[in-house]
Amino acid sequence: MRMPRRGLVIQARTRWLLVGLALLFSLILLMYLLECAPQTDGNGSLPGVVGESMGKEYYQALLQEQEEHYQNRATSLKRQIAQLKQELQEMSDKLKSLQEKKTPKVNGMSYQGTKEQTSNDLLEFLHSQIDKAEVSVGAKLPSEYGVIPFESFTSMKVFQLEMGLTRHPEEKPVRKDKRDELVEVIEAGLEVINNPDEEDGQDEDDGVADRQLYSENDFIEGYYRTERDKGTQYELFYKKMDGMEYRHVTLFRPFGPLMKVKSETVDISRSIINIIVPLAGRTEAFAQFMQNFRDVCIHQDKRVHLTVVYFGQDGLSEVKSILESVARETDFHNYTLVSLNEEFNRGRGLDMGARAWEKGEVLMFFCDVDVYFTAEFLNSCRLNAEPGKKVFYPVVFSLYNPAIVYANQDIPPPVEQQLVHKKDSGFWRDFGFGMTCQYRTDFLTVGGFDLEVKGWGGEDVHLYRKYLHGDLMVIRTPVPGLFHLWHEKHCADELTPEQYRMCIQSKAMNEASHSHLGMLVFRDEIEAHLRKQAYRTNSEAVG
Repeated sequence: MRMPRRGLVIQARTRWLLVGLALLFSLILLMYLLECAPQTDGNGSLPGVVGESMGKEYYQALLQEQEEHYQNRATSLKRQIAQLKQELQEMSDKLKSLQEKKTPKVNGMSYQGTKEQTSNDLLEFLHSQIDKAEVSVGAKLPSEYGVIPFESFTSMKVFQLEMGLTRHPEEKPVRKDKRDELVEVIEAGLEVINNPDEEDGQDEDDGVADRQLYSENDFIEGYYRTERDKGTQYELFYKKMDGMEYRHVTLFRPFGPLMKVKSETVDISRSIINIIVPLAGRTEAFAQFMQNFRDVCIHQDKRVHLTVVYFGQDGLSEVKSILESVARETDFHNYTLVSLNEEFNRGRGLDMGARAWEKGEVLMFFCDVDVYFTAEFLNSCRLNAEPGKKVFYPVVFSLYNPAIVYANQDIPPPVEQQLVHKKDSGFWRDFGFGMTCQYRTDFLTVGGFDLEVKGWGGEDVHLYRKYLHGDLMVIRTPVPGLFHLWHEKHCADELTPEQYRMCIQSKAMNEASHSHLGMLVFRDEIEAHLRKQAYRTNSEAVG
């Protein structure tokens, strides 16, 4: 009995698929051998004027750069070959399993499933993981606790929210698998940038000499998060030391090899940030805020506008004086002072500050007077907010009461020396949503703040939920360059029960770490123990 025509076609496709895989593997192996071929003898003559030491040094540096590039390329190819070997073995095993397994019969004859279909199904599944994950578009979430926050990292450290009893808010990756994972991701991002394809908008025919190559030293920062049923997303940023152009690479690991999502160039050189600060009283804190603003925004970043929304008349003249003094000393005039003769309302102040801007679209940073930020944070703000696509909700590192943290010192150290990420110095304020970077059109489109919220707290959560219920992507991650300075809190009697509870909770968490609070609670017991020890020591000495 003859095998049906469809069975013959399927077998033919299977054979051609195996032949194609073998040829692909052979081609990559050949590329690897060519890339890893030993360099020619360095004694050969180099082009240029003979005897000029500067020419020799230049070409030696050029050769070293090329050698490093090829070594990195060879390392990447080795990893790709290992992955291909593994995938080839897995697909061979699947094909063998399919061949051994009986399939439905046609006219009494069985025919085998095709390897081509299996490969297509696998590829389709991997791409479906990217489509289902919150990579390119935001997902509508039920509450502020539904978002999966990123964890941020540099080439040396990881900044993490989940600490437990053993992990720290800032630490070097201890486990080898975590270190290897981050190194692999950084190298994969470099591979995408240095060897672009047509999708990246760069011509593959451009030679290496015509293209600016990036190295591990150009990696600035990255973010990653894992959706348990989909995979791990990586957002990577690279920048040359002397440039303002960033390279942004998005990678996704759908519980398998990394897959490139996109590679793009991000120019932030002309991105202005309108920093909006609502204020009532607290002129000493504002003077300290302006000192940091002068150092970071005026002297370093130079691409900001400051909007201060002041409530009431008490202290208004001092605020004006501070702003005018800074303007005279630094020739900085990109600021706006909005005066409201009414009771303080943070949401109302930020809303007025956003609407006071009359120059079209702008990136806004909603800030408080007790917040200390760095120039690196301002760039993170620019990189992680995009009009109509993304809003940035960084997690602030909140510092504890310095009188408790540095109780063993006569006076606490200067503020700049307190800015460290340690368990006993502060915590990631993952329940706070007040500090945010978002574009003005997105803020107005979503409806802004709920102005019915009075007094302390609540308005930021309402705005955050609006974004979660919409289509914009919310980037939530701890950032190393954003600190909330400790200040004494007063919970007013006029607050609603819910607001008062939130205020007391925030006050308790801001005071000190678990261990320091324990030392305060058991202070009498500790002092009694020390007295007994001293008495016992003195008795033994007398005896």
